[in-house]
Amino acid sequence: MRSICKDMVTSIRRMFFAILLCLTAFVAQAQQITGVVVDADTGDSISFASVTYRGHHIAVVSDGFGQFSIDRHIGWNLTFSAVGYKPKTYAVTDRTLKHLIVKLKPDSKNLDEVVVKAKKSKYSRKDNPAVELMRRVIAAKQQTKLENKDFFQYRNYEKMTISLNEISQEQLTTGAYAKKDWLKNQLEINPVTGKAVLPVITNEKVFHRYYRKSPEKERIYIDAEHSKGVNDLLQTGDIFTGLAKEVFTEVDIYDDQVRLLQFPFTSPIGKDAIGFYRFYIVDTLEVDRDSCILVSFVPNNQQDFGFRGDLWILKDSTLHVKKVHLSIPKRSDVNFVRNMSVDQEYMRLPSGDWVLSINDMLVEMSLVGQSGNFLITRTSRRGDYSFDPIDDKKFRGKALEKRDPYSEMRDNQYWADNREVELSHGEEGMDRFLQGMKSTKGFGWLLVGMKAVMENYVETTKGDNPSKVDIGPINSMISSNYIDGFRMRVSAQTTANLNPHLFLKGYVARGWRSKNNYYSGTLTYSFNKKAYSPDEFPMRNISFTSTYDICSPSDKFLNVDKDNVFAAIKWTKVMNQAFYKRQTLDFVREEDWGFAISGGLKFEQDEAAGHLFFHRMNEPLPEGTQGKYRFSEVWMQLVYSPGQSYVNSKQKRSAVNRDAPVFKLKHTIGIKGFMGGEYNYHVTEASIYYRQWLKSWGKLDMWVKGGLQWNQVPFPLLIAPAANVSYIWQRETFELINNMEFLNDRYASVQLEWDLNGKLFNRIPLLKRLQWRELIGFNVLWGGLSDKNNPFLEQNADSHRLMVFPDDVSIMDPHEPYMEFRLGIHNILKMLTVEFVHRINYHQLPTATKNGVRFGFRFTF
Repeated sequence: MRSICKDMVTSIRRMFFAILLCLTAFVAQAQQITGVVVDADTGDSISFASVTYRGHHIAVVSDGFGQFSIDRHIGWNLTFSAVGYKPKTYAVTDRTLKHLIVKLKPDSKNLDEVVVKAKKSKYSRKDNPAVELMRRVIAAKQQTKLENKDFFQYRNYEKMTISLNEISQEQLTTGAYAKKDWLKNQLEINPVTGKAVLPVITNEKVFHRYYRKSPEKERIYIDAEHSKGVNDLLQTGDIFTGLAKEVFTEVDIYDDQVRLLQFPFTSPIGKDAIGFYRFYIVDTLEVDRDSCILVSFVPNNQQDFGFRGDLWILKDSTLHVKKVHLSIPKRSDVNFVRNMSVDQEYMRLPSGDWVLSINDMLVEMSLVGQSGNFLITRTSRRGDYSFDPIDDKKFRGKALEKRDPYSEMRDNQYWADNREVELSHGEEGMDRFLQGMKSTKGFGWLLVGMKAVMENYVETTKGDNPSKVDIGPINSMISSNYIDGFRMRVSAQTTANLNPHLFLKGYVARGWRSKNNYYSGTLTYSFNKKAYSPDEFPMRNISFTSTYDICSPSDKFLNVDKDNVFAAIKWTKVMNQAFYKRQTLDFVREEDWGFAISGGLKFEQDEAAGHLFFHRMNEPLPEGTQGKYRFSEVWMQLVYSPGQSYVNSKQKRSAVNRDAPVFKLKHTIGIKGFMGGEYNYHVTEASIYYRQWLKSWGKLDMWVKGGLQWNQVPFPLLIAPAANVSYIWQRETFELINNMEFLNDRYASVQLEWDLNGKLFNRIPLLKRLQWRELIGFNVLWGGLSDKNNPFLEQNADSHRLMVFPDDVSIMDPHEPYMEFRLGIHNILKMLTVEFVHRINYHQLPTATKNGVRFGFRFTF
């Protein structure tokens, strides 16, 4: 009986506390005023509006969608304000609604201060207290940066989720969601935006960062990482998370420039911030018992790539930032991003140092108009800060990142113990969601089609079995050339699911006019274990290739497969062709820190075709042939590209960070008598790629190259300019030099490409609405042919090494460089590029084309 009574008392207590908890929550909710701040004229939400009890040092800021929540204080006046709007004040009474829709009217006077108009601007930096405060903040940051410490380390937990965004009520009741419970079960409401979303990919990572001041070095050690979602259905699914991490990088406002969306944004406390932004002191208030000054800021020109937002600056000698809200102005010329907010908070350590503790990002994207909506959220928590000396072992090696061998094998208990932000319902149910997707009728065929489009390959697999052989690339199955006419090709490659170290790759092709059959086969051994393909970074491979095919001399300059169906569409008829039999033995070793060494052996026999002849100066051509020759060579190349990063696909990997400079040095030695080689020679080439950001004026890409053929050789072994005879724009090529138009044994070239990022077009109303962006390019080539390689000179008339030049080859004047000018528009429909190219000189040549148009696809933010 006593036990029963005790149980009853316990149950009553629990019920009482439950009721009390509910009442407390109800009362708390009743004591809150929530709502949204909107533009009275347009109805658009106003991001980061100030909501203030003036005179009481209590204030909040609306989020990136205008939503706010603040305590109810009866008898106080609640003021709503935002830059460019007239403030509005409510007297809070017991009748004040729990949820307010606050409509602010634009203030024409203040709007003139926000929009930069040179004649009407009333914003002044002189004697401006906000500007003077920010000058002090910028000066003080040098004293508070963590890099001033001899050592520091911290632990970071990060979660990134990609979701389908804005699932409408109509979709829920009439679309696929209404018929499939596994879809409806995955749906959730995002707590920030209040919109229905469908999480499709989640990635979690735990890492430690270590820093040493002298000698300066840092290391990121990845303890654990795993990913779940639709990327598991694609063998190259890491593209999604890899691109998202590269594009939506971590924001550190204590850097002068913040790299985000693959652009450098001026930090609101960067060295150039005073000239780039307009600052306004809003109020003084307390944040977690710390007295702060609230400062709002906007870019001078809101079409420029910059932030708008608010800073909470400590009102003490440190002038450290306590809290920050960042967004992108709605008028900014940023592609695909509809809304973005960054929320950061700093905490004070027992040592008195202020450090970042919370770093959250939310991005709403729309790929095509109002369709293709995505939500990307990244949640980051930092802790376990320490400034104690760090063992030198942590800094061994040159790679910035190191990964624990078991980082991708952590169990559920590990994540339960180390996860600092709980998974949402949809994130937690990702496995259930994928299983429901796979069980849908017809999904298998849909996935095959989707993979063919996205990956350019078709997998040979059924069900959940991983593909061991892929067929492709699909876009090289049909093409054409001058000799073959219509040409068909079937290609395939093995994957790491068959063997993670040994790979086979090849194709067979047929030219229907020539009735020739062609082939290529490559055997690759990778010394490091691969996840899917041998080209994954870092490559540490040795490969043997044997090929019989046909090509034009300019094919080697293409950035895509020579049989790519789009590259086969050319602006000139390429009649100089050659059949080649080639065997190569190559090796490559890449280091994590950006250095690579590669080299190899090549044995090749070329036979002229089309309008091309290999006719030696001292002998007639054999009857019934257009001539052939054979060479053998050994080569080695060094590449240094610090900071370069890649994403992998089945066809090739792609560099996603073109901010990294690239230095290359290559030397090739031809060996006579080795495997039938007919010539001795040496060729040296070097190149540098560099990108310079010009702040709001966009970016300037520069390629500088030079090369030298040291010996007397026949014309096929001379140096031909990198000519692009395709209508498709190709990086690092000359757009209006014809195939084999010039031949040199020494050259230097400079190629400049200035992407103004809409700086000029944004000042023209119609073009501003189209969001087109301007592009200016200039290419120049200095070339020369020494007397020893000039077949037109009498001294070489009986040379046994030289060949007669083709009819359409010219010799460059060493005192007159070839020049061409490019004027382009990109971001047409957010992806298309159209360029007009003008050839400045060498018009007198029969092969010259003065003007041309090129097309391309660029996806930029």
